[in-house]
Amino acid sequence: MSPVLPLPVTTASRESCEATDILRLVGEKWTVLVLVILRDGGPSGFNRLDRTVEGLSRRILTRTLRGLEEDGLVSRRITASHVEYAITGLGRSLLPLILAVGEWAVAHAPEIAAARAAYRA
Repeated sequence: MSPVLPLPVTTASRESCEATDILRLVGEKWTVLVLVILRDGGPSGFNRLDRTVEGLSRRILTRTLRGLEEDGLVSRRITASHVEYAITGLGRSLLPLILAVGEWAVAHAPEIAAARAAYRA
C-alpha cells in the first residue's frame, strides 16, 4: 500500500507522514553511503568509517550515525577499546529499495540528460 496524503497537502500532514520522514533520511548526503559501507565492510569503528569516506567530516559522520542508530538502521556497541557500528536487519531491508533507485538513475541517465538539455534549449 502506498502512502496517501489528503488533498490539499498541509504542512502538518506532510510532516506527520512516515514516508516523508524516511525519504528525508535516505535523501541525506551520507546516509546511504554509510549503510553500504557497513553492509559490505562489516561492523566498523568510528575511525575506520572516518578514514573510509573522503570529504565526510567527523561531525557529519557522528550526526549521520546517530540518526541511523536512532531509526534502528545501525546498531552501536561499546567495547573496551572502541565503539563499533553495524548495519541492522532493518537497515539491510531498506538498502535494496534505495539501491534500486540508484540503478534506475544509472540506467536512465542518458534520457534524463537529454530531457534536461531539451528543457534548457
